[in-house]
Amino acid sequence: MKLSQWAKKNSLSYRRAWQLYKEGKLKNARRLDSCSILIDDDLPDRKEKIVVYARVSSSENKDNLERQAERLVSYCNAKGWKVEKVVKEIGSGLNDKRKQLEKLLTDVSITKIVVEHSDRFSRFGMNYIGQLLKMQGREIEIINQQLSDKEDLMQDFVSIITSFTARLYGQRRTKRKTEKLIKELEKEK
Repeated sequence: MKLSQWAKKNSLSYRRAWQLYKEGKLKNARRLDSCSILIDDDLPDRKEKIVVYARVSSSENKDNLERQAERLVSYCNAKGWKVEKVVKEIGSGLNDKRKQLEKLLTDVSITKIVVEHSDRFSRFGMNYIGQLLKMQGREIEIINQQLSDKEDLMQDFVSIITSFTARLYGQRRTKRKTEKLIKELEKEK
């Protein structure tokens, strides 16, 4: 079959399939004199791997983390999806260095990531993340989408205020640490 057909069959973009061919990762692929790329059809279909991602901001909400994960698994079961892994993380949505989320994003074997609300996954840039995943033949499923543009706009506004407030207080905390360090150094003289 042609590379474009193989890409579509395996839920990949043509560009990604071309990259795989160029990297030599498509073992049953061959190039014809006409420059067409053909792939033997006996390659196995891409297996769907579904992972649910639950997150809360602090360890005080650990009970909510468990309930959130249970709701996500129940949702997937109701859709008839087999959940391969449940990922739970405690950390701020403003923190862009969440280890569990980074592992999910870099594991290309995961075909679908299921989250309850978009802010459980990321406060900003959800559209960009979704587009990047789509280019890899992957997707993110958000169970509870915003119902209206007004709600979405208000959520963005709250997220921006929260983000800047956290940065402001973080700077103040750093200033206090610096002042404390200076006092300790002056005492040592």
